[in-house]
Amino acid sequence: MEMGILGLPQSGKSTLFEIMTGVKISPSHTETVVRGQASVPDERFDKLVEIYKPAKVSPARVPFVDVHAVGEHPWEAIRQNLSGTDGILHVVDGFSLPDISIALDACRKLEDELVLSDLIIIEKKLERLAKMSKKAIAPQEAAQNELLPRLKDCLEAGKPLRRAGLTAQEVFTLKSFSFWTIKPELVVVNVAEDNPAFADEFAKAAHLAEPVMGICCKVEAELAGLDAADQKEFLSSMGIAEPAFGRIIRAAFTLLGRMSFFTVGEDEVKAWVIPHSTKAPKAAGAIHNDFERGFIKAEVMSFDDFMAHGGSQAQVKSAGRLRLEGKEYVVADGDIITFRFNV
Repeated sequence: MEMGILGLPQSGKSTLFEIMTGVKISPSHTETVVRGQASVPDERFDKLVEIYKPAKVSPARVPFVDVHAVGEHPWEAIRQNLSGTDGILHVVDGFSLPDISIALDACRKLEDELVLSDLIIIEKKLERLAKMSKKAIAPQEAAQNELLPRLKDCLEAGKPLRRAGLTAQEVFTLKSFSFWTIKPELVVVNVAEDNPAFADEFAKAAHLAEPVMGICCKVEAELAGLDAADQKEFLSSMGIAEPAFGRIIRAAFTLLGRMSFFTVGEDEVKAWVIPHSTKAPKAAGAIHNDFERGFIKAEVMSFDDFMAHGGSQAQVKSAGRLRLEGKEYVVADGDIITFRFNV
């Protein structure tokens, strides 16, 4: 699971990467690709830490990837390093451009590049398949061949593949292709300090199906450098509930189709990241393969039940709200789980 950050030069994408991950990039850095992990803000997790006061805390994290694409072929560097990511965070310059129309043009310029890249892949594949006899085409390629003309029409209309109305099975059929525009995308508008409304105006004018969020990277970079107490005071003085970068991290986490369940104790409180609709044995496997292989049962309580009974597992159990779930149980976001297993 990785989220790639894309943006035109000077859009603020590397600054946003630093704010979210804490990974500092020096102006003279020579690395083409930089990776970092961003902790997902979660009030439930914070409450569990407050109750258990564990020796170790492990929040859910989102991996982000930033590419420093320079030289004669910057797009090749981006293609090589971000084509395997699961989602795109598209940063748009909303602070130096004079009006909405120019910001929209900048956004569309990058989108058009991604659409064109996908179109070239499809045209090459169709050309190759056209030269092959039907008997030589594998079943997987035959299934892809049925989809590609439809995808080609979508791209030629200037639309990303995520708007092609593909089913989950069709997306799976196309998994061997590294299509850019089939990935979920979050658009982040980097606004000026004195014009926070620019992001909302951009979203209204753009009419995008993708979510749009605003951030002032200049202010958020200053905020990220403060300790927790100073951050809280700063936000309070501005009448803001939480930093924008926290909301963006959480939105990226959701966009990637991920959720968290918790394991708790005085040694560690940890948020385990799993896809939505994961069954209990597979969730146990996120902790250790042995847990999945030897899965017996899962002791489950919801976070809400836990808090409603004084933050006490014993009280949850006494109230009959501690459940024993089997192999078919689909883990819910925020479940607190203890797995029983035997290897």
